[in-house]
Amino acid sequence: MKRILVLGAGLVSRPMVRYLLDVPDFEVTVATRTVSKAQELVAAHPRGKAIPLLVDDEAALGRLVGECDLAVSLLPYTYHVKVANHCLKHRKPLVTTSYVSDAMRALDGQAKAAGLIFLNEIGLDPGIDHMSAMKIIHDVQKAGGKVASFESYCGGLPAPEANDNPLGYKFSWSPKGVVMAGRNDARYLKDGKEVFVPGADLFGHRWPLKVADAFEFEAYPNRNSLPYIELYGLAGVKTMLRGTLRNFGWCATLKAIADLGILKDDSVRTGLGKLTPAAWLRQYAPGSGTLRQDVAAKLGLKDGDPVFERFGWLGLFDEKPIDLQEGSNLDILAKQMLDRMTFKPRERDMVVLHHEFVAEYPVAKSQVPSPKSKVEGIHSTLIAFGEPGGDSAMARTVSLPAAIAVRMILQDELKLTGVQIPVVPEIYEPVLAELTRLGIECKERTVPTS
Repeated sequence: MKRILVLGAGLVSRPMVRYLLDVPDFEVTVATRTVSKAQELVAAHPRGKAIPLLVDDEAALGRLVGECDLAVSLLPYTYHVKVANHCLKHRKPLVTTSYVSDAMRALDGQAKAAGLIFLNEIGLDPGIDHMSAMKIIHDVQKAGGKVASFESYCGGLPAPEANDNPLGYKFSWSPKGVVMAGRNDARYLKDGKEVFVPGADLFGHRWPLKVADAFEFEAYPNRNSLPYIELYGLAGVKTMLRGTLRNFGWCATLKAIADLGILKDDSVRTGLGKLTPAAWLRQYAPGSGTLRQDVAAKLGLKDGDPVFERFGWLGLFDEKPIDLQEGSNLDILAKQMLDRMTFKPRERDMVVLHHEFVAEYPVAKSQVPSPKSKVEGIHSTLIAFGEPGGDSAMARTVSLPAAIAVRMILQDELKLTGVQIPVVPEIYEPVLAELTRLGIECKERTVPTS
């Protein structure tokens, strides 16, 4: 019997736990601060266990890691290295769905020396995006070609029939995490030129994007795309861009919130019990006029601008207390959003992952006079919908790749060691194949190039 420790019981955990419990010789212990959430995940399964854990309790965390055969951290990324150090001490492999931090990467040598794999970025974005991209990149290279341009976009959104609010968004993962991501600087390469976008202007740097001839979204850059040139083996590529997808309305609203300076201040405040959204907003738009007038003046907008309608819909002009005792601006904004942007029972979410490649292939000398290379556009698109009354698309696409990797490691199907991400065939080929069996598949097609 293999014993798996799952740390965390958040919005994306359930598909992983159920997948692993379907393997006859696996036992799954879910440890989290709120044990009732863990109990819901294991649902009284005979090989499932739910226990309370405060992750800052080093002794308890170390004991649990020592008792398992593999640890999965679905905790906030800031805790992963803490878990990894316990895994090193007890010689246990580790799986996370988060980006590799410098501190995690620094453990590569120790993990290899201990014969352990610390597999990270095995979720959706990062995760399926890596795997589906590398499959095409390697196919192009095997055919003697090279990738001249690569753009990748991902978004977790309400399904079209559930897209019924003016911001075009509902939360399928951490609300605060969504808001925090809106502060990141971005860098990417476009037609051979490096582009830098400061976090304060992230939502102002957006453009429309059609996906699979059926959907149109707004796209904006996601973090620093430049390291992926080396990571994906794309030396000489002219365009490298990773972006986020949102429905229309979100970016303009978040740009206005950022322009007010709200996202800059993340200091924790106490004594917020009587604070109203209007009083909070007034701190960032001082003046002698009405709140709406002073906000409009600071943003340079007319009062009838759609942004104001969305501010009103979010309750930012309300005089009713926020009902939050303490927190940062990010906590206040996330709460205002979550109160209004939660999926209703039986509503579906939608995950969209879309890659656009331009591949160049050499032309044989016998075909001269002709272009020196043949150019081909390749699009790869994953569109997944949640199950009404069941698992969300976000939960399935984030946690099932990790669950598959856990099974592969414990069944000795994955022999790699060290700090890894899923950009090599030993990982992405079997994981993508199993995801296809589970109904999660990227569809590829060739398209004309301009």
